[in-house]
Amino acid sequence: MTSAAASAPSRLRAPHTTYSQAAIILHWLIAGLILTNIGLAWWFTQLKGPAEVAPLGVHKSIGVTVLLLSLIRVGVRLFNPPPPLPHHMPAWERIAARCLHTMFYLLILGLPLSGWAMVSASPLIRVHPTVLYGVVPWPAVPFPGLSSDQLHDAHRLFERTHSTLAWIAYFAIALHVAAALKHQFLDGGEVLGRMLPWAARRREEPA
Repeated sequence: MTSAAASAPSRLRAPHTTYSQAAIILHWLIAGLILTNIGLAWWFTQLKGPAEVAPLGVHKSIGVTVLLLSLIRVGVRLFNPPPPLPHHMPAWERIAARCLHTMFYLLILGLPLSGWAMVSASPLIRVHPTVLYGVVPWPAVPFPGLSSDQLHDAHRLFERTHSTLAWIAYFAIALHVAAALKHQFLDGGEVLGRMLPWAARRREEPA
């Protein structure tokens, strides 16, 4: 058996050290959209009246996009398990990393879902329906049998939920960035490299 033939099975059996290309693309795309939506939220909350409509429409469109991409990302995660964490990482950091990743999955699903429900329960949905990027109509969440007062209460509940999740997201993003920088500059860069596009390309290149 040639050395090339012998090394091929070993390469196939070797554990991967980076995320898949699909996971990496979705990660950075969703991250960029979330950061854009954070900026939009801080902007349109300072506006009043008609000036708020356009940026709020873009915010809702991006939120729905994040929801759809997040569902795809969950599917990718199920069929492409993440690479193992470095063996030298302390146990508490492994647990913290898994908890933070779980929190992010809950946030990227919970934020757009709570926002969708909040908008759907608002009386303004009849005046300003959700139209993704001004092109694709997006349905409202139905609330059959609720009175106007109940819808008002539901809107306030979803609004508080959306706001609370947003503040949790700010904390999680800051913690995630701080941890990535620590692993990159203090721990040798093994963890951050798992989510870099060029690292994934190197993994797929033949030896």
